[in-house]
Amino acid sequence: MSNMFNVYRKEINWGGRPLVIETGKIARQADASTVVTYGDTVVMCNVTAKKTSDPSLDFFPLTVHYQERKYAAGKIPGGFFKREAKPTEKETLVSRLIDRPIRPLFAGGFKNETNVICTVLSHDMENDPDIVAMIAASSALTISGLPFMGPIGASRVAQVNGEYILNPLPAQLEESNMDLVMAGTQEGVLMVESEIKELPEDVVLGALKFGHDQMQPVIDAIIELAEACAKDPVDVPEASDRQKEAYEKLKELATTSLTEAYKETAKQERVSKLDAARTQASEKMIELGFEKDEFASGFKKIECDIVRTSILETSSRIDGRGLKDVRQIVAEVGLLPRAHGCALFTRGETQALAVATLGTGQDSQIMDMLEGESRQHFMLHYNFPPYSVGEVGRYMGPGRRELGHGKLAWRAIHPVLPSKEDFPYTMRVVSEITESNGSSSMATVCGTSLALMDAGVPIKSPVAGIAMGLIKEGEKYAVLSDILGDEDHLGDMDFKVAGTSAGITSLQMDLKITSINHAIMGEALEQAREGRLHILDRMAEALTESRDEMNEFAPKIQAFHVPKDKIRDIIGPGGKMIREIVEVTGAKVDIDDDGLVHVASVGQEAGKKAYEWIQGLVAEPEIGVEYDGLVAKVVDFGAFVDFLQGKSGLVHISEMADQRVEKVTDIVNEGDKILVKVIGVDHRGKVKLSMKAVGK
Repeated sequence: MSNMFNVYRKEINWGGRPLVIETGKIARQADASTVVTYGDTVVMCNVTAKKTSDPSLDFFPLTVHYQERKYAAGKIPGGFFKREAKPTEKETLVSRLIDRPIRPLFAGGFKNETNVICTVLSHDMENDPDIVAMIAASSALTISGLPFMGPIGASRVAQVNGEYILNPLPAQLEESNMDLVMAGTQEGVLMVESEIKELPEDVVLGALKFGHDQMQPVIDAIIELAEACAKDPVDVPEASDRQKEAYEKLKELATTSLTEAYKETAKQERVSKLDAARTQASEKMIELGFEKDEFASGFKKIECDIVRTSILETSSRIDGRGLKDVRQIVAEVGLLPRAHGCALFTRGETQALAVATLGTGQDSQIMDMLEGESRQHFMLHYNFPPYSVGEVGRYMGPGRRELGHGKLAWRAIHPVLPSKEDFPYTMRVVSEITESNGSSSMATVCGTSLALMDAGVPIKSPVAGIAMGLIKEGEKYAVLSDILGDEDHLGDMDFKVAGTSAGITSLQMDLKITSINHAIMGEALEQAREGRLHILDRMAEALTESRDEMNEFAPKIQAFHVPKDKIRDIIGPGGKMIREIVEVTGAKVDIDDDGLVHVASVGQEAGKKAYEWIQGLVAEPEIGVEYDGLVAKVVDFGAFVDFLQGKSGLVHISEMADQRVEKVTDIVNEGDKILVKVIGVDHRGKVKLSMKAVGK
């Protein structure tokens, strides 16, 4: 290789395939760049950070972008503009997947704006780039010199025939009871995202242990790479004497009033008292000569200390509940007269209005991904408007948070849905968050389950979800059930578990501390199970199982098979026949390549007409069977009669009546409706009909 490059490379065998991490050849002006190859899947990650920070910020301005390029799979983008446009759903979700485990590992005082950009350069259709991208981000950050307390590793875990599998291939994932993606450090797990087929807590905990153990060789490889080529560490500014003085003074001025505010159990009252306490303390600080930039970020630290200390010392929470208590729940269904199914799920000050709509195959979502095009027959869309938290704001389209929460709820519900063969509908649920104070995504799970049951969708079992929290100081900790927004904001963990009475269907975990051990995870899972069963009991007060009949406004779908060689007869030249069927009957018609036909209509009559029309098109004339016919043309020797759909035959003049017929028009004329019987089909397929044989 040319002396132009100073390349460092680390290769290990991981899960039966080579994993290669390389740096020094590409994107050398970035603070750090790595290219990670797993199988033939290649992801490049580039990290850059500003050299200075904004001291007024009370958050870390980190932005993670995961982007897939169509060339990675040898494709050209579809659509009018032949280039990648806005992020796809998967790109957004993987961006969040990378962000969540790396964000808590940056040093607290580091506020420099930072970009982490992962680009998929090659996809072998076997190794999903999401795991590769997390490893690329971890390795780039570890060698960048930025104050990143990593590295992290990542892994995907499946279970087939009771055996855990690391980084399963697509065929293995198809057979698996779970699709679990996780990230962690040497010490413990940091992030989990999963879809699980009703498995018990101990099996899921085993998967987490397995995945954490299996990612350790990757973490070791990144450390070895960093020892060879990491940049000098960036200095993280220490708090100045002036900032320390400001914090101590703020603590003296604000602690009492903030403590009193947190005794208010109602959210809106608490928010008002907290705002008043902050305003009063800020005014006093400014009177003392401090700038707002010097003390504003101190409020969160003081509030953290108040809330966390209170919970650990008294086991009593902000709203007065015990550690395991779930807020009051009210579940209602059937509120909207024209919706196919709906539910209003209220838990404390969190409320979700879930509305289910049933459609046909034409309504399914086309997914254009690197792996190829597919159709999604279940969609769950989550909306979080500003009024749900009593705020005023710009009302924009769904952002990363909305997509992430919607997908989490989708994963929780998906394992209990009927197959497309058993229930040939496209299902869409929209969750409108109308109030929020803690885990609206889990309220969405509960509301969606009830809305689908209300719509008559035969789900296997009702699904409920609960959000768990953690307060941990040294060896002392408390696991919280059904966390409030403030407990999420000021706590150390957001641990969401959804499932049925039989087991877990989805698990999502995010930590704000460096990791937790398996014992705490096990305790959180068991406490979540108790909470989930309690919530399922409250949901059962509204509806215990799916309704036997669908809403009168939902489409009725008939499914039946036709011979493959008859598909073109139904479609007709240029789609003429199928368009005519739809326009005349008012029904929707879908046909797949295997000859499976779905006829959908609101009301029975339109569907019946379309069904009979299609059956007529594919039916073959049977000798001895009588059919309704229409005289299409009269000739000297007989009449041509249309019967079935698109079939015609000849009634010879000798077959029109028992007596001799002198003239065809003495018996029939064009446009007459008559009853005919098939008496023969010749070697050319021409059908012989008879009027006189009818009834004999």
